Amino acid sequence: MTLFSIARKTIRQNFSNYFLYFASMIFSIVIYFVFVSLKYDQTIQATSDTSPKINSVFSGAAVVLIIFVAVFIWYSNSFFTRKRKKEVGLYSLLGVRKKQIGRMLFYENFIMGVLALIVGILLGSVLSKFFVTILMKIMGYNAIVNFTISLEAIINTIIVFTIITLITSFHGYRLIYRFKLIELFQADKEGEQEPKTSFIIALLSVVLIGIGYWLALQNMLDSAIWRKIGFLVTPLIIIITVILGTYLLFSSLTVYLLKVSRKNKKKYWNGINLIGTSQLLFRIKGNARTLTIIAVLSATTLTAVGAAYSLYYNNRSNVETADPSSISFIAEDNNIAEQVNAMITNSKDHDLIYHETISTLQVDADVTNLNSKFYSDEMIYTVVSNRDFNTIAKVQGRNDVLSLQANEAAVLDAMYSEQMSPEYVGSTISLKVNDRQENVTFSNLKKYSIFNYRTAGTTVVVSDKLFAGLAKEIKREDMHLYKITNEDDAEQLTKDVRTIMPDEARFSSFYADYAAGLESSGLMIFMGGFLGLVFLTATGSIIYFKQLTEANSDKERYEILHKIGVNKKEIRLVIAKQMVFIFGLPLIAGIAHCAVALTALSRLLQISLVVPVMICMGVYTCIYIAYYFLTVNAYYKTVTKTK
Repeated sequence: MTLFSIARKTIRQNFSNYFLYFASMIFSIVIYFVFVSLKYDQTIQATSDTSPKINSVFSGAAVVLIIFVAVFIWYSNSFFTRKRKKEVGLYSLLGVRKKQIGRMLFYENFIMGVLALIVGILLGSVLSKFFVTILMKIMGYNAIVNFTISLEAIINTIIVFTIITLITSFHGYRLIYRFKLIELFQADKEGEQEPKTSFIIALLSVVLIGIGYWLALQNMLDSAIWRKIGFLVTPLIIIITVILGTYLLFSSLTVYLLKVSRKNKKKYWNGINLIGTSQLLFRIKGNARTLTIIAVLSATTLTAVGAAYSLYYNNRSNVETADPSSISFIAEDNNIAEQVNAMITNSKDHDLIYHETISTLQVDADVTNLNSKFYSDEMIYTVVSNRDFNTIAKVQGRNDVLSLQANEAAVLDAMYSEQMSPEYVGSTISLKVNDRQENVTFSNLKKYSIFNYRTAGTTVVVSDKLFAGLAKEIKREDMHLYKITNEDDAEQLTKDVRTIMPDEARFSSFYADYAAGLESSGLMIFMGGFLGLVFLTATGSIIYFKQLTEANSDKERYEILHKIGVNKKEIRLVIAKQMVFIFGLPLIAGIAHCAVALTALSRLLQISLVVPVMICMGVYTCIYIAYYFLTVNAYYKTVTKTK
């Protein structure tokens, strides 16, 4: 019997132990193959105007995926090698040379990799149409997706994963030479000393995380500490303090708290709490690095997916704020205005809700008195009369009326930000009118606009008398505003209107901005969601592998417990409590880190992220719970399996 046939037989007989590793590899290959297929997909290239950008995004995501999958496979391989130390020791006792053992392990890993590659490519090919359809739907396209198999994607995937498989296989081969025979049989007794820690180090973990959170939650635009440390250095300090604090949290604080819990004799000696607490105490420090990696990866994944989904979730409301009208433009040519009016009124797919033509002025202004850090001293405003504002506000269904007198003014700023925008109310600006200046004082601030932002920018409303005086010296511009039904499905109408619009018309439409936002945020959520699933699958698998390795080490201990009267129900309860600790710690830490990061992002962008983030956290937690039950069940079967 050859070494290759032995390796093949070993895989077949122990496939249940390899299954999750095998499934995780297949899942990673499927996602990578889909990413590469999307890069070459003809439907996307024909449908989207930004296909080059999509290609570059998926190329970048594929590189991140390659690195992560390579690390995951390398890490998993190490677990399997450690798990089989006794088996390797028996081979050595029987006279099998390390070179032959290494070759056998090389063949095993290579066979697994090749099988995963074949299955992954086949599944990816079958599912590619489904994934392209999802992407098109998320990005707002209704294109008909044809089933195609990309030869370039197949070649790319085969090359990448063959290299990864070869590298990890050689790693397993070389690992055999590092083991001494005595180590192979005493591997299960390694790391069984009670870990030491101190209150100072345990407290330091909380302090470090607290510093990171405090810096992250500062208003970065106004914070003196951010300015003092530097806007490039501060994020680096946040990352270092939180990661180091998380590691110390798992390696020191948890150990300290477990030791403190032992002092509660009544609880510690109650039932089987002694077993569970002791198991955790001896093992938690050895798991600290793994738990830290998983917590950080969980936080990164949740933050990225949560932010992407938030942009997608808030896309419509953001566009409604920026574009209150479905179509808006400046008309200097009456013929163009009439053509547009005919297109819109004759459209069979859309009903006209309103059409208003408003006289506006483009006025330069000296805004030095606003004392803004982010604005220049000169701005161009769109000026409109009090009467026209009230007319449009009523048509748009806004319960808002202005009554401006003399040189009073109101500012309409749809992009207003408390952190970046100036304090308008009470401030005076100077409107430049030929050779003189007209001072107006802001008495009102409206955090919306009656005009589309792309057409009008920031708008200033002045009294009717002042507007009439300004209009005598500044050329008027007629702004046309249209509101139609089904504005988010006005692709063809928008294209038809855009074709006859000159550049100076400053044309803007709800559909164009809505579609662009849907495309970019849809692409981000698709990429982030699937990368997040890969990260989650891999991190869950790493915990699974780690715990199964420990289960094999603990098997004899649990057999002794069973012999002295501990029933299987109690053993399962002990395992379940341990797994809650192992799975719960990184999940809670990851969610906490994510919550702080997204709170800071929410404050910066001034948008509510609560609903989308809660959805993402809920889905993530549910998948993690599934891994928890899978691990508990596998651990229990391993330690209760009798010969």
